[in-house]
Formats: sequence, structure tokens, C-alpha cells
Amino acid sequence: MSKRKSIINIQNIVASVSLNQKIDLQKIVEKFPQTEYNPSVFPGLVFRLKKPKTATLIFGTGKMVCTGAKSEKESRNAVEKVVKELRSEGIQITEKPIVKIQNIVASAELGGEIDLESLIYKLNRVMYEPEQFPGAVFRMDDPQVVFLIFSAGKLVCVGAKKEEQVYEAVDKIQQILEEKELIYYTN
Repeated sequence: MSKRKSIINIQNIVASVSLNQKIDLQKIVEKFPQTEYNPSVFPGLVFRLKKPKTATLIFGTGKMVCTGAKSEKESRNAVEKVVKELRSEGIQITEKPIVKIQNIVASAELGGEIDLESLIYKLNRVMYEPEQFPGAVFRMDDPQVVFLIFSAGKLVCVGAKKEEQVYEAVDKIQQILEEKELIYYTN
């Protein structure tokens, strides 16, 4: 267990959805004029919700991508709400949507300074080119995520498929940084 408690915030969840049927996007535009659809630029229709604040891309193939949710539950609720709204306007959706979380983006604050210069010598699978980008890129195998690590003790974690993986990965990287004496806590 780490000496310090990290602060973790889920920033975005990307979920893919399959409806297992074709969808008439033009009919959605007619029923929902607030949607964005310009097939000459992009083949998907954008359906935005205010609560939860998400954007769902809907494709004619019956595939959807929901972004912007802050939890797995919120992501699934957003998909259910979009489907419910479509059905309420006579858009036929026959089956229950199949939702799969593809990526979770989270930020974390570890509360200490990280020695990025030494990091590249003490950890494997690290890229650090300060002239190109101010953070180090670290690929973790288990759970399979990628971290952006910044000297101010802040992290960005991408690639998790479940929220628990984010918490597990942040705890694990914090332990590794402490064991290898790469993080320095002030006060």
C-alpha cells in the first residue's frame, strides 16, 4: 500500500454500442433537429444529451459510440436514454443495445514530485523526450494501460476497460515510483 492517497478522477469513458440492426439516420434528423448530421463530411450522426453530458455517434449500420460519461454506469445510462428517446419518436429499435467499454481516460494526482530523468533508467517500457513532450509515457502490462507521467506528480491513465483497472493501475504505479525512489513527497 502506498504512503499517500492519490486523487483519481475519471475524465471520459468511450463505449461502443451495437443495436444489431440498420438505422435510418435521416429519420432521426427529422425527429431531432438538434442532432448534427453531415454525411458528406462524416458518416455518423451526433446525438448530444445534457444529462448525463455525453455525445453519442450513431451510424446507419446500427453501431454507436458514446463519449463523455464520467463512469461506466453513466455511460450505460446515456445509451439507454438515447435509445429511449429514439423509440419515443417512432424510431424502431428492436433489441437491447449491447454496450462495451472501449477506453477509460482518468487523471490522477499523487501529491509528490516525480523524477522523470531517473524514471527512464529505472523502469522498462518508458519513453521520455522532454524536447517533444513534457511527460513520460509508461506502458503497464497488468492492468494493460498507458500512463502519461508528469514531474508535478500528475498522471493521465488511458486504455482501461473497467474503472477498477484505473484504481489498480494508479496504485501500482505509485508503489513502483515509491519503491524505486522516483517520487518525492513534500511536507
